[in-house]
Amino acid sequence: MNHDSPLPPLSPLSPRPPHHLAAGPRRVLTTAQLRSHGVPAAEVDDRCRPGGPWQQFLPGVVLLHPGPPSSEERLHAALLYATRERSVRILVQPGPADSTAPHYEDAMITGPAALTLHGFSSAPPLPSLETLDVLVPRLRRLRSTGWVRIVRTPVLPAPERVAGVPVAPVPRALADTVAGLDDAGAVRRLLTEAVVGGHCEASALVRELTAAKLLGRPHVVRVVDSLMAEGRAHAEDGLYRMVRAYGLPDPLWNVDLRLPGGPHLGGLDAYWPEQAVALDLDTCRENLPDDDVPRSEYARKREHLERLGITVVRVTPRRLRDAAEQQAAVVRTALMAADDRDPAAYVVVLPR
Repeated sequence: MNHDSPLPPLSPLSPRPPHHLAAGPRRVLTTAQLRSHGVPAAEVDDRCRPGGPWQQFLPGVVLLHPGPPSSEERLHAALLYATRERSVRILVQPGPADSTAPHYEDAMITGPAALTLHGFSSAPPLPSLETLDVLVPRLRRLRSTGWVRIVRTPVLPAPERVAGVPVAPVPRALADTVAGLDDAGAVRRLLTEAVVGGHCEASALVRELTAAKLLGRPHVVRVVDSLMAEGRAHAEDGLYRMVRAYGLPDPLWNVDLRLPGGPHLGGLDAYWPEQAVALDLDTCRENLPDDDVPRSEYARKREHLERLGITVVRVTPRRLRDAAEQQAAVVRTALMAADDRDPAAYVVVLPR
């Protein structure tokens, strides 16, 4: 026996052999993740050759089987591509940890795929989508590739997790979808389902479409105008129900206020003249924190009325829907406090 003969080179230590990785719950990994499991780049390249057991699915992303990918694998592959150089925590060890959803930093599915995940019946099924959109921060140095389209935004919204995947909120996903649609019918179906189906408020949708500069498209504006009118009608019905259900005194509905011989003070949805309490149904600023709202027509009207001694109660459609009893209590408190206030200025009340 020759004791001077060199020892054979050691194979890299691998916590899980490649065939075990391919048998895991998520058969999509980045080349960096494969290296962390002891699979060198040369072996990855060898396994991804034509006829091999793996596929180079996207740059830096490997599909660990030779067949077509599932919709779930495509979603995770797109997110892996967008985050492959950043922090991605994916558990691939056997056992209960396999059920833990991966965490993707600063990336989420948006566009039509996001709407499908949110449950839109008018969105196309995932297998039929040739392209998946991934939303990332604007400053990320990342390009669209193959069937993955990178969408950038100055401010990344908080994602919602659907089926273990980070997904853009409905308004943002709609804006990214509508940006790529010229079919007026498809736009109408999506936006109508969003509002009528309760996926989001019309006002939140309008803000996203405005930010995306999509309200310059005539077919989008027509749909939005129709939805805003419909949304206001639903909110007015909710206001009528609140007054009846919680025993509030009947107001004067839908009126205009004017100073005698003077200027127009603004329209109101309800007004209690004896108590000088006005109710304004605010459908324009819903979902915006007060600190984020610029000085608006609503704010100017409220300040003017309050200088005249008129109490203004602002109610949003969401509060009417989610906290009607609380809103009724606010109105009742304002009515009861009328006796403790100085008399309001005299105003002329006209039907609107």
